[in-house]
Amino acid sequence: MSPDAPSAGREYPRAIHLKDGGLATLRLMTPADAAAIASFARSLPEDDLLFLRMDITDPEAVAHWMRNLEMGLTTTVIAEAGGRIAGYAALVQNRVGWQRHLGEIRTQVALPFRSQGLGRALAGEIFALARGRGLRKIVAQMTPDQKGAMATFERLGFRAEALLQDFVVDHSGRTRDLVVMAFDVTGLTEHVD
Repeated sequence: MSPDAPSAGREYPRAIHLKDGGLATLRLMTPADAAAIASFARSLPEDDLLFLRMDITDPEAVAHWMRNLEMGLTTTVIAEAGGRIAGYAALVQNRVGWQRHLGEIRTQVALPFRSQGLGRALAGEIFALARGRGLRKIVAQMTPDQKGAMATFERLGFRAEALLQDFVVDHSGRTRDLVVMAFDVTGLTEHVD
């Protein structure tokens, strides 16, 4: 399979076990999932929406995401449980220029599925997809107030590499610092599942 293929050798759909004994199914998101991902976004707490890189409750932002899927600039793995989206992780790539060896991870898990291992499983999918595409590093961006997200990424092996002051503006117009964390996927020696 070509490294440019969306699944980069991963098999989907695939069931995973959650810590509470429940099951979730992982699969690649398609443009047909636009309404479901918008519904998922509307179910998130306001604090989660405040820090998203784009407002995925906005139909135009979701349409942009779907166009990026079709162009191969973004690959998104969604987790479904009980017939609904329980979370997602996206690998966003810049295929030209001096950052073509990098991928960015964007992830979100619904409240009922947090602390169940779903976020870790979704991140593992992104790591495997990144390696399959020959990427060297994955970056995650967040504000320092997102302490839970920072701790989660640290547990996954990410390390803070930069703090950019007053670099982003939140939905309320307030400037915030931005933390850039990175993970070296070339250092992975075992199969990620």
